[in-house]
Amino acid sequence: MITFGFSIMTKKCEGNVWLPMVIIFLIFHFLFLTSSTAIAQRKELSQARTFIKNKKFDDAEKLIAPLLKDSANRKNSRLWEALYDIVHGKYAQANERLYLKQKQDTAAFFALARRMVSVAETLDSLTDHDRKSNSSEQHVHRVNLFNGGIYFVRKAKWKEAYDYMESYIDCARQPLFEAYHYDSLDQRMPQAGYWATYSGYRLHDPVLTLRHRELALRDSSKADFTLQFIAEARLWLKDNELYLQTLQEGFRRYPLFPYFFPRLFDVYTSRGEYDRALAVADSALAVSDSSQLFLFAKSTTLLAMGRYAESIKIGEKIIELNDSMPEPYFNVGTAYINIADRLDTRRERKLVKQAYQKAQPFMEHYRALRPDEKQKWGPALYRIYLNLNMGKQFDEIDRLLKQ
Repeated sequence: MITFGFSIMTKKCEGNVWLPMVIIFLIFHFLFLTSSTAIAQRKELSQARTFIKNKKFDDAEKLIAPLLKDSANRKNSRLWEALYDIVHGKYAQANERLYLKQKQDTAAFFALARRMVSVAETLDSLTDHDRKSNSSEQHVHRVNLFNGGIYFVRKAKWKEAYDYMESYIDCARQPLFEAYHYDSLDQRMPQAGYWATYSGYRLHDPVLTLRHRELALRDSSKADFTLQFIAEARLWLKDNELYLQTLQEGFRRYPLFPYFFPRLFDVYTSRGEYDRALAVADSALAVSDSSQLFLFAKSTTLLAMGRYAESIKIGEKIIELNDSMPEPYFNVGTAYINIADRLDTRRERKLVKQAYQKAQPFMEHYRALRPDEKQKWGPALYRIYLNLNMGKQFDEIDRLLKQ
């Protein structure tokens, strides 16, 4: 009957006589389908409620999950309330098993905690229910987002660790938790920021590493490492100026932390900014005047600047502190060779010879400590033996270099 009637009306529509009736029919058809869908949903929701009451949460979720996948139901608060009851029920069961020391997947428990808080936040955005009651309950459970993050850090599962810490941090901006002022009152927030930053660093993801850097820096006990992670992220992004700024801040705040000084020093020396490199070395020595690293850096800078006598003096001091460290011998020997190069070989022949004689034991000692570094000590000893007319030694070096 419906098909026959529709065909008649279609023919009549040529004169627009039956057009209103077509529209009425379509509206009626739409309302019929909508009504049928609504009835089906109410039936499934009612059945899900029965399952929830009987603690058959998996069965209840099988009914609710497909409904929430439909975009038309995304803002249906009754469905979200049912989902919350399902997840909360599963969480309570898992929590009880842990309390009774029964078999329970720890990762699954934390996943339920995170999901429960997420569903509660969504539900809060859809309804005008009593926020205070819901908020206080989720406030208690929220700590398991942090605990879950720590759990995954220990398992070296960095993506999961990051996600949990970010969920914990994100609660601070959720209206559901606005009464708790997490940004200013939650003492775990800086720690969560640090672990999120660390996890992003271990993922080699500069964006994730930098996302919570300001919060992470509030954890003063780990701020030195946080600045290291920030610097590395800047380097990955090839942001050289921000990389340098982070090294400068890190060195200023933590001059003895092993990461910042050598990299800051290398940046300046690679740019030929020896005055700045020397200033960094002096600042470091003001904190620890016997550090062999800081002394060697200053010796190397002075050598590059042509201040050979000063470089030699510091190099000899390092050797007094540690006679098994190879590089100071090379620096001192090189400084004496460079002094000889500055002299006039015709008018200052004696001084030239004395400079090479002083260079010889240092360069030979460097060779003994670093026999594989032929490309460094070979040319130096070649010049020393040549200028001192040491034929036997010169012939040996000549053969080695030709090889």
